[in-house]
Amino acid sequence: MYIMDGIVYAGEPTESLEITKVKPLDDMIMLITFSNGETKLFDATILTGPVYEPLKDDKIFKNPVIEYGVITWNNGNIDCSPEYSYKNSYDYPEVSSF
Repeated sequence: MYIMDGIVYAGEPTESLEITKVKPLDDMIMLITFSNGETKLFDATILTGPVYEPLKDDKIFKNPVIEYGVITWNNGNIDCSPEYSYKNSYDYPEVSSF
């Protein structure tokens, strides 16, 4: 447990994680580089629910924008947090940069 800005949090404090680079691939897969220097493979098909339906359109999926360290699509109407992307992505050590 820890306190930050007067708020009590469970667990241990962690370093803030941001997305620094994203490259959409085919079949709703992305290469994502995080602020810790790691590049990982993320399968965006796990993003479910009505808000993520537009990502099935390649024109939308293949045009992500990074805003304040977060991947967004569709003029900011769709997003995915860096923490979720990191936790649900796969190591991809063969890629040093893209």
